[in-house]
Amino acid sequence: MSFDSFSDFLAMDGHGLYVWLSYAIALFVIVINLVSPVLRKKQLVSELIRRLRREKNAS
Repeated sequence: MSFDSFSDFLAMDGHGLYVWLSYAIALFVIVINLVSPVLRKKQLVSELIRRLRREKNAS
């Protein structure tokens, strides 16, 4: 499939909205899947540090 111009490429014969929206949604899901574990790991590490400090102070 070849396009005459860049605007034709973006429009994709009237299907551009659906094509680019699906790419955007897929990219969003991939970014969430990459960022979420990192944020969860930071949360767990800080929670464990707090727990260890409490146990150290209690004994």
